[in-house]
Amino acid sequence: MPDALDPSRKRKIRLGAALGVAVILAAALAYVSFNASSQTAEPSQVLSAAAGQHFEMNATVVPGSIKTHGETIDFEVEDRAGSKQTMPVSYTGSVPDPFKGGREIILSGQRESNGTFIGEPESLITKCPSKFTTNASETAASSKYPSSNG
Repeated sequence: MPDALDPSRKRKIRLGAALGVAVILAAALAYVSFNASSQTAEPSQVLSAAAGQHFEMNATVVPGSIKTHGETIDFEVEDRAGSKQTMPVSYTGSVPDPFKGGREIILSGQRESNGTFIGEPESLITKCPSKFTTNASETAASSKYPSSNG
């Protein structure tokens, strides 16, 4: 058969086709991962954005602001660094056990035109405070080893 391909040439063609498919799949994966990501913001940024825009919000729950109405929970949040400005949040769904005032949360949703952030069901995540923060380490060190300056 004069039209038969040389075996080494077949391998090169297969390798080229496999590499081409791999490049296309990698490009598609990169496109989907960047396109599907939502903006992460603090409450002050969400309040200044247009209503209806989708966010993944990082915030701190204002102590004493949690009110339950059936399966809906209303509470207020502020920036993690603390701020005078708070934003009302309404959330329906399961609530993690460590959820309480003063805890940091992550919540997906969007701000309504009335200023309330409406959380998507089952998107509330509570961050647990870490015992390995710098302040906790300094506090532990200062109480364990009293200062000899005083």
